[in-house]
Amino acid sequence: MNDVMTAGVPPLPDTPVARRVLDLVRETESTATANHSVRSALFARLRADHQGAKPGHDYDPELLFLACVLHDIGLTRAGDRHQRFEVDGADTAAEFLTAQGLPTADVDAVWEAIALHTTPGIAERRGTLCALVHQGTGMDFGWDTDCVDDATGAAIHAAYPRLSMATTLTDEIVAQARHRPEKAPLFSIASELLRERSVPPHRTRMETMAAAARWGN
Repeated sequence: MNDVMTAGVPPLPDTPVARRVLDLVRETESTATANHSVRSALFARLRADHQGAKPGHDYDPELLFLACVLHDIGLTRAGDRHQRFEVDGADTAAEFLTAQGLPTADVDAVWEAIALHTTPGIAERRGTLCALVHQGTGMDFGWDTDCVDDATGAAIHAAYPRLSMATTLTDEIVAQARHRPEKAPLFSIASELLRERSVPPHRTRMETMAAAARWGN
């Protein structure tokens, strides 16, 4: 991944914990998933600016970055436990951030944002951080991106290419669910993706919707 941001793209936080988190996802996640995680953080910042949310007042920009970049850490080998990937990811992130010395309240805030990032209708009700993480990850699928101009979108994708992100995420979620059925409880995203991948044409709605949206797969 290239961290040189071009004009109009928010810079990545340059704190010790932010650098360690970035190193962690690069070392443990697939490149497509790691790129998705960083793009989600950038889109979340753009969404915050668009909504007039003030960093340091309405939300903590470092916590937003940490939650976005770690939101799919549950899809790594270390994060593959016995709960749905969102909760496994939240637990894995919390353990890592606690080891980095983050205050308990900050760790809890990141945990909640990660655990709820696939839960529309609830994430938006749990404060600005949860809402922005949910919105930023959705924006990377091409949804609700009107606040991103074409030049900024192109710059973000030049720095962090998509690499068939929706298909990669689907593959990773389904592989975990097949190995550990308890990770795909009824009505969860994992359960639905597993069902769709198990029947012809073996292509999920998540992939189809992403491919048809603004950024493509």
